[in-house]
Amino acid sequence: MKATIFVKPGEVQLQETPKPKIEKATDAIIKVIRACVCGSDLWWYRGLAKREANSLVGHEAIGIVESVGSEVTDIQVGDFVIAPFTHGCGHCAACLAGFDGNCTNREEGGNGGYQGEYLRFTNANWALVKIPGQPSDYNEEQLNSLLALSDVMATGYHAAVTAGVKAGDTVVVMGDGAVGLCGVIAAKLLGATRIIAMSRHTDRQVLAREFGATDIVAERGDEAVQRVLELTEQAGADAVLECVGTEQSVATAVQVGRPGALVGRVGVPQKAEMNTNQLFWRNIGLRGGIASVTTYDKAVLLEAVLSGQINPGKVFTQRFELADVQKAYQAMDQRTAIKSLLVVAEG
Repeated sequence: MKATIFVKPGEVQLQETPKPKIEKATDAIIKVIRACVCGSDLWWYRGLAKREANSLVGHEAIGIVESVGSEVTDIQVGDFVIAPFTHGCGHCAACLAGFDGNCTNREEGGNGGYQGEYLRFTNANWALVKIPGQPSDYNEEQLNSLLALSDVMATGYHAAVTAGVKAGDTVVVMGDGAVGLCGVIAAKLLGATRIIAMSRHTDRQVLAREFGATDIVAERGDEAVQRVLELTEQAGADAVLECVGTEQSVATAVQVGRPGALVGRVGVPQKAEMNTNQLFWRNIGLRGGIASVTTYDKAVLLEAVLSGQINPGKVFTQRFELADVQKAYQAMDQRTAIKSLLVVAEG
C-alpha cells in the first residue's frame, strides 16, 4: 500500500509500505477515505520536534472497516467510521471519567499511518466512532466535517468544556488555526453570547465570524490584553480557550480572563516551564490537555454535524490527492491553507 513517510524536516514522501495486519484481538484495519494534515504535524515537519526518519505519519482519518480482531464486537466489517487519534479503551479510569485522550491502555505508537491507504487502529471496539450509512451517502462538505471530528473539532470543544463555557458567557479564543476556529464553534454550541477571536489573518477572521465570533482582536501581547479589556468594559472574559501553546499565548490568556475565569488549554505546550504566579494573583484556573475525542463525538459532536448544527469541515481550505501530500504540508507550513485535506480513496 502507499503511505506517507517522514523523511527529514521539510520533506515527506508517499512510499510503498507493507499493508497493516491485525496484531491484537482489539485491532481493526481501516481503509482510509479521507485524511488531513494537522498543525501539530508541523512541529516535526519544521524540525521543532524530533521524529524518527522513515516513520509513518498522520493522526486524523475517516474510513471503512476492512477487518476486525476477535474482541471487536461493536464495530463490524463495512462500517463507516471516524478514527480518532486518542485510541481510548473505554473501560480504564481515564476513559470512564471522560478523558479518553489519557487512556491508560493506549498503545504507544498508535498514531501513524493515517495519511496512507490503510490504517491499523488499536482499541477499535470503543474508540472508533460509527457513522450512519456509507461515504456515498454524504456530500463533500459533510465528509469534511466528519473528518474534522477525528481531532480538531473535538480539540476545540475540549478547550471550551475545560474552560467551563456556559450559556451567556463572554469567551476569548486564542488562536486562529483550525483548532481555534473550532473553538469558536464549540463556544457558540455551548451557548456563549459573546465570542472574541484573536486573529491577525483576514481569511481566518472571516471564517471565525461565520462560525460565531462577535468580535475580532488582531493585536498581540499587552495591546491584545488592553483591547479585550476595552471590549469587556474592563471585566475580562468568563472563559478563555488557549489553542496555540506558545508562552505568549498562555500569558495573554491568563490576563484576559476575569477573576475566577478558567483557561481551557489545548495548544500543545511549546516550552517546558511556565510561570504560574499570575494564575494565583488573578484567581484564574488552568485546565485542558489532550482532547477526549471519542467521548465528545459520541455524546455531542457527531449528531451536531449530522443535523447540520455545526460545519467544522470549512477549516479545510485546500484539497490534495494523497500523491501530493508534500504540497499539502507545504501549504500548511506556508500558511496558504488553514488545514489541508487529503483525498485518499472514494467510498
